[in-house]
Amino acid sequence: MRIVSILENQKIEKRIAITPDVAKKYIDLGFELLLSENYGEHLGINDKIYKDCGATISKDDKEIISNSDLIIQLGLLSDDNLLLLKQNQNIVGILNPHINNEKLKNLAKKKINLFSLELLPRITRAQSMDVLSSQANLAGYKAVIESFSNFEKAIPMMMTAAGTVPAAKVLVVGAGVAGLQAIATAKRMGAIVYATDVRAASKEQVESLGGKFLTVEGGENLETDGGYAKEASEDFKKKQEELLSETLKKIDIVICTALIPGKKSPIIIKENMINNMQKGSIIYDLAAVQGGNTVFTKADEIIDKNGVKILGESNILNSLPVSASSLYAKNLFNFVGNLYDKENKKININLKDEIIEKTLIK
Repeated sequence: MRIVSILENQKIEKRIAITPDVAKKYIDLGFELLLSENYGEHLGINDKIYKDCGATISKDDKEIISNSDLIIQLGLLSDDNLLLLKQNQNIVGILNPHINNEKLKNLAKKKINLFSLELLPRITRAQSMDVLSSQANLAGYKAVIESFSNFEKAIPMMMTAAGTVPAAKVLVVGAGVAGLQAIATAKRMGAIVYATDVRAASKEQVESLGGKFLTVEGGENLETDGGYAKEASEDFKKKQEELLSETLKKIDIVICTALIPGKKSPIIIKENMINNMQKGSIIYDLAAVQGGNTVFTKADEIIDKNGVKILGESNILNSLPVSASSLYAKNLFNFVGNLYDKENKKININLKDEIIEKTLIK
């Protein structure tokens, strides 16, 4: 069987789906591996490294797509490349089914097998394949680093003969995977860290990392069966707004991570809250790609509102492409290993397997 991957559009995506160490594993499994020319060049990985692993390199992306059994990417292929797909070909990646719903359904009708890894069930067996968690972990870390680099004061408390520099106060909005990593990173660097989340179970996790959990009085547990946050009621939003308004007056740096799969990100930090923040404060909005958690967020722009800087990138992982690619490639290899029948050398779409059944676009 032939497994392939082509270079992503470099303007929006610098990660790759197959790293050299994983390339060798695919070949050891019995796959023939075909990649685009200069596939990893931008990450310092030249074609010779892939060739030494046993991969074949091609200049023709159309030929690569047309002659593949299994295509592994970050996102969905371009419209031109999608036209090349044939019945029984397989695609694995982050296909964004909420945005690409119609496109994916039309491909599924043509009997093209599409596996979108955002849909992985949150079960123990799927943890090694969980691309959302591995990538969010890095995003939470990088958001803190970017925020601190834009903050014009020291982060940890410093006691000197000339006086004491107080520790920076950080608020993390949303304590999912990205939020928890942000808490851990900020805490390691000496900040005083607060966090808030709509999920009641987050309190214990936040406190285990040394953060202080802000509890909405009479709050409700807004957690889906899959472990994600769901949209809050109007009453909860009002209580949360009152709590945040007071808290933000003393906060130096805010990391926003609140996302609802398939929907515009909720506006949590309103204009009046930002107006009450101290000048020189920073807001880093990881939800920028879905509209942002503040009223002023614009992806890939720095917005200055009364001395408060609001930052957010459409793809923060483009600034950590080597680490992000390494984790992503391993996640995908574990998924393919579960999908591949090594004995008979074929893709086995076993719908009794919850991992396969949940991720397959129907």
